[in-house]
Amino acid sequence: MGKPHDSGVLEIPTTIWESAETKEELEDWLLSQNPKVIRQLRRIRRQEDIAGKGKSLAEVARQWHINL
Repeated sequence: MGKPHDSGVLEIPTTIWESAETKEELEDWLLSQNPKVIRQLRRIRRQEDIAGKGKSLAEVARQWHINL
């Protein structure tokens, strides 16, 4: 579930597919399943927590090519 196969197909659980009301909600779920995204968000949060600073939502969106 949620893992790519050798064929390049990503399985999306029926409950997610049926409950997503917008394309953005489906994109949010897909991003939340990406280990690379999760690792980077955790690393950024740790660094920013230590330094006491952060990035704006617009900067993060630009980095991840997300239209706000």
